Amino acid sequence: MHETGKIVTVGVSGASGAIYAQTLVRMLDRDARVRKVFLVASEPGLRLIASELGIVAQDPRTLPKLLTGTHAEKFEYLPNKDIGAAIASGSYPVDGMVVIPCSAGTLASIACGLGDDLVARAADVCLKERRPLVLCIRETPLNRVHLENMLRAQAAGAIIMPAMPAFYYGPKTIDDLVAQYVCRVLALLGLPQQEQYRWRGEKDR
Repeated sequence: MHETGKIVTVGVSGASGAIYAQTLVRMLDRDARVRKVFLVASEPGLRLIASELGIVAQDPRTLPKLLTGTHAEKFEYLPNKDIGAAIASGSYPVDGMVVIPCSAGTLASIACGLGDDLVARAADVCLKERRPLVLCIRETPLNRVHLENMLRAQAAGAIIMPAMPAFYYGPKTIDDLVAQYVCRVLALLGLPQQEQYRWRGEKDR
């Protein structure tokens, strides 16, 4: 029988914002429309998760369970050095990819098509196969190199989604800000979330 459900790749780089990554994988974990998630974290990404979330994975393969707090059965952790992984080939049917957070260095690697690690190579595959690629840039202030790399990546087909929380809907906590942002990221992959706030005009006020 043919399996149904989306296959998503999640890359985590070393830019600040590990809570965005954790929230995203938790939403993917409970989303019945998703059947497989590949999680790839760079070495700085693993350090980020340890520093900001206090999650240290002695065996990185356990990272999905530690991030979600569940058995995370639909997740598979892939080492960033494994450029021979399935998602490094365009013949593998991934439905989309998110790099969250996306550092300026990872952005540069993707924008220049270096493919020098699995995050960059998997992103390059999404671009060449015309699959959704969302880059959650987390850097400030931005210099000209950053801006030019964003333009280059966007021209190649990436969606540039800076980690800029919104305030117009009256969030009360940091978790509210993070959840709304992540909901919008997932909507770009065709996975809208019920908890996402949607503006309906001034009557909402």
